[in-house]
Amino acid sequence: MKLSERMAGIGPNILLELEDIKRARLTRGEPVINLSAGTPDLPPDNHVMTALSDACLDPENYKYAIADSPALTDAAVQWYARRFGVRLERDQVMSVYGSQEGIAHIGFPLCNPGDTVLVPDPGYPIFSFGPFLAGATLVRMPLREANGYLIDFDAIDPVVAHAAKFMIVSYPSNPCTARADAAFYERLVRFAKKYDIFVIHDNAYSELTLTGAPGMSFLQVEGAVDIGMEFNSLSKSYNLTGARISFALGNKDVIGAFRRFRSQIDYGPFPAVQKAAIAALSGPQDILERNRREYRARRDALSNGLREAGWPVPDCDSTMFTWYPLPPGYSDDVAFTFELLEKTGVICVPGSSFGEMGTGYVRFALVQPTSVLTQAVRFIAESGMLNAR
Repeated sequence: MKLSERMAGIGPNILLELEDIKRARLTRGEPVINLSAGTPDLPPDNHVMTALSDACLDPENYKYAIADSPALTDAAVQWYARRFGVRLERDQVMSVYGSQEGIAHIGFPLCNPGDTVLVPDPGYPIFSFGPFLAGATLVRMPLREANGYLIDFDAIDPVVAHAAKFMIVSYPSNPCTARADAAFYERLVRFAKKYDIFVIHDNAYSELTLTGAPGMSFLQVEGAVDIGMEFNSLSKSYNLTGARISFALGNKDVIGAFRRFRSQIDYGPFPAVQKAAIAALSGPQDILERNRREYRARRDALSNGLREAGWPVPDCDSTMFTWYPLPPGYSDDVAFTFELLEKTGVICVPGSSFGEMGTGYVRFALVQPTSVLTQAVRFIAESGMLNAR
């Protein structure tokens, strides 16, 4: 059977290759510290797990949901009003199976094959893969360390900007861990209005700012809802990654079109997951600060330890990741990642897997306790990799 031409450009996810080596090490009885995938090891709050488990015992919840319950939509609307001061109507909100699924599909109602879409580089892979699935022509926006990994709007060719149908923006950013301020979002809105570009903002890490002011919503900026929408996820904020629940919020016309599109491929989230999401959004919010404290401690354990071991890494501002330039003497981030795994058992992700501009960097996920991260630092220091070149 001949596969589609589109499949020729789709390679295996780097995480699958690292997983194979990890399993081989475990089979040999060798240590592994997995800091690759960003899946929280921290539990959801008890009241959220109770809401989910109680709902799982109700046989009525095993029928098709068909759509979001009004209670779920209201919970999201009220959370955005409390948290960001953003007032939304019900027709401006819908759930998706995690932001990744939402971004994978949003291109279909927005663009025609061949339309130009602006995507960040480096950026989380679905930012490029989603528009690619919809047949878009991708133009990458370089995110440079010297510019704080913020989009340089002046560097975007006006011809390209005029041709662009939509752009994907994400702060706090994965993998770069950078945060944007209100002034940046105001420039973003002006740029989008000038060139008639729709903005899709992934705000999955709004609650994981580790220093300074709390994260903000793109929708807080005047005029943003006219030209954009936002994804906000419960995965990292409330440790509900496996439950797969997120929200698309913003421009009602695009949300309405997206809802019609998804009605052809989806029957709505599992009602028990909807109950858990309502409990998370409407119940006590202590988990948000508790998570921030824990990830801050983990970041400090890893970053301080590596600096003491001879790797001059920066402190990262936001998210549950760290984004480090390679140690002195290394230039190939993929080769470094596999050497690190073979010599220490510590798994990170090469920066180039997030785009060409990620070359020379690696991302670590802070998904292990501080004691394990301290052990990872010891393994790296003892490997000799930081002083071998």
